[in-house]
Amino acid sequence: MSHVINFSVKHLLPVTKCYLRGNFVSSFCKYSSASNSTSNSGNVLDNLTDWETLSKKKKISKAMKAYLERAQEHDEFMKKQQQEFAIGKRHLANMMGEDPETFTQKDVDRAIEYLFPSGIYDPAARPLMKPPEELFPARKAAEFDEAGRPHHLLFYTGKPNFFKLLYDAADNIKQLQNFEDRVIRKKATPDPNGALSLEGSVWLTKEQLEQVLVEKILDLEYDNFKVVMERLVSLPYSYRCKDFIEKYRNTLASQKFALEIPKPSYDDDGRAFITTYECLRKKARGDVTIRSPGSGKITINGKDITYFEDVQSREQVLFPLIFTGMQDRVDVECNIEGGGPSGQAGAIRWGIAWGLRSFVEKEMLEKMQIAGLLTRDHRRRERKKPGQPGARKKPTWKKR
Repeated sequence: MSHVINFSVKHLLPVTKCYLRGNFVSSFCKYSSASNSTSNSGNVLDNLTDWETLSKKKKISKAMKAYLERAQEHDEFMKKQQQEFAIGKRHLANMMGEDPETFTQKDVDRAIEYLFPSGIYDPAARPLMKPPEELFPARKAAEFDEAGRPHHLLFYTGKPNFFKLLYDAADNIKQLQNFEDRVIRKKATPDPNGALSLEGSVWLTKEQLEQVLVEKILDLEYDNFKVVMERLVSLPYSYRCKDFIEKYRNTLASQKFALEIPKPSYDDDGRAFITTYECLRKKARGDVTIRSPGSGKITINGKDITYFEDVQSREQVLFPLIFTGMQDRVDVECNIEGGGPSGQAGAIRWGIAWGLRSFVEKEMLEKMQIAGLLTRDHRRRERKKPGQPGARKKPTWKKR
């Protein structure tokens, strides 16, 4: 019997060495002791199984271990931020005298606007209270297995999500070209009703695209992204990839306005009116009141439209009324001071457009935003620099 056991141990030694590599000596000692009796042969196989299990547990790579540590720290940080946000929202609800359980994010924004009026006309001066998921960037999931092998085929490019986006766009271009070739061979024409319309939307900005990809990209890479997507849109059958294209478009109409649209008040004659204060442009300051219904009368500091001598300033004042078709349906009263004709006309134009929000339909409101009527012009005259005659003008340089 002892000869049979020695024979089995002799043939098991190479296998044990393959499994345990550096631990061959200790395994050999165990197998040597197992040759004394047949009952110990089962322990040999049990020890071998234990070593295999232990080796699998130690198989995790250093990269995966570091990722797990970072993930745990990030989860703890987000958990702490969520708790602080919930406590702050509850305190804010108590300050406003509302139920904390039904206090929504919209109520939070309205409460901050009420408590900090200095931020009404300057959003940068207003405190920010948003959920942690919106403030802190998303964290990438594990990109490699326990052995350290990357899951993504473009992992070693450094920006796998970005280059996968370009790859998908190029693949869609190739498929559309093949489809167009098949249509041409059948002597068919594109469906005019299936044309892709991108009016009222723009490509995602660089910052928005980085949030979608969870990767930082360069300006050149962002330009390449727009070139590829424009190439895809220009194809006659691009409507077949509508879902892929719209994923990276931002609808202008869906953007939120700076303030909620106010409801008009009513005067003694029963006419609705709305007054817009703090109409600013350069050094000009004023207020604009719009009354509806009206006959199209415009009053600027007690005078009519001839208050402005140049035609360009008059066109600036009339443009919001003509654009919305309200030139003969409302009356406008303006009080303006400071600045020159250009600044005063710009301030009145913004005040009229801002006041017309309460008298136009939602579709027209979206068109006004796309046309830029609801965007305030913050440009100011650049100051003069010491040592030179103007802001940019320099003294004439003479070599001799």
